[in-house]
Amino acid sequence: MKLFFHKIANWEYWPFQVVYIPIYFLWAYYAIKARSIFFFNASNPKIKNGGFLMESKKQIYDSLPKEYYPKTILIKENTALKKIVQEVVEKGIYFPLIAKPDIGLRGSGVKKIHTVSELINYVEKANFDFLLQDLISFKNEVGIFYVRHPNEKEGRITGIVAKEFLIVIGDGISTIETLIKKTPRFRLQLEALEQEYGDLLKQTLPKGESINLVPFGNHARGAKFIDGSHWITPKLTQTINEICSQIPEFYFGRFDIMYNSFEELERGENFQIVELNGAASEPTHIYDPKHSIWFAWKELARHITYMYEISAANHKRGIPYLDYKVGMNEYRLHLAQNNKILNF
Repeated sequence: MKLFFHKIANWEYWPFQVVYIPIYFLWAYYAIKARSIFFFNASNPKIKNGGFLMESKKQIYDSLPKEYYPKTILIKENTALKKIVQEVVEKGIYFPLIAKPDIGLRGSGVKKIHTVSELINYVEKANFDFLLQDLISFKNEVGIFYVRHPNEKEGRITGIVAKEFLIVIGDGISTIETLIKKTPRFRLQLEALEQEYGDLLKQTLPKGESINLVPFGNHARGAKFIDGSHWITPKLTQTINEICSQIPEFYFGRFDIMYNSFEELERGENFQIVELNGAASEPTHIYDPKHSIWFAWKELARHITYMYEISAANHKRGIPYLDYKVGMNEYRLHLAQNNKILNF
């Protein structure tokens, strides 16, 4: 009951469909102006559907310079385990590694794989194409939202979110499960953590020792999002522009980046891109607990307006909007893919 009221009192836990109710009306307005529900696909012409639905993470990685992201291989559904192991060895990917759906859903299906047996279990359960990646060693993660109008040579950062992982610290007395239950944000993830870690959660964590139970900054998996937009500097903007200039016709989206120190990230050193998200990107700094739902609506509206303006500008120079029938078919495929991952 306490968790229920905690979720009610903190809008960041409200269902996606509820949070976005006012935004649906704005979307309808822009759809009428564009004469297309699916105007978003013109926002990033080289990414499938602009990066709004059914986009392949592997195809997006392939558009990035290789030095910016971890070693990655695409595993097609029903690929034989022997072939998967062979590809992992040939690519030089070592345990622990990250497995995640090629077409994802808010962090669902993303797992840290420690052993061959865990990899076998993932392969046997996955009824979708997925990626295997090197585990990024940097400890810090941010999401950086980037916007560039097609007529501009350089874009700008419109928001930064810092991420605190689901980390518990031992007191020498409590079990990991008990430590999880002490924090409402973590306790909401208990069922998923029990499925993933099993009896490990019954162990007592030594005093001062910490364990990162979800080693990626996903809000739906328990990470705390903190608005770091005050970190935007001319130097960081220059670095992000240099990266984006190497990505064909990328105008709107969010980089999730792991890095060593902010000073090095500003200089473009010691970082790797976890993911690049396109038209479906959220300005995730809105989920900082200090922000009100009104702030969230304002930021969502601001960014959807950017997306419409970019899409309309690209459309004027010959980029077509997605055909209605094609778009509806893509949406149905999107729903089917979501069901696969949610039932994983």
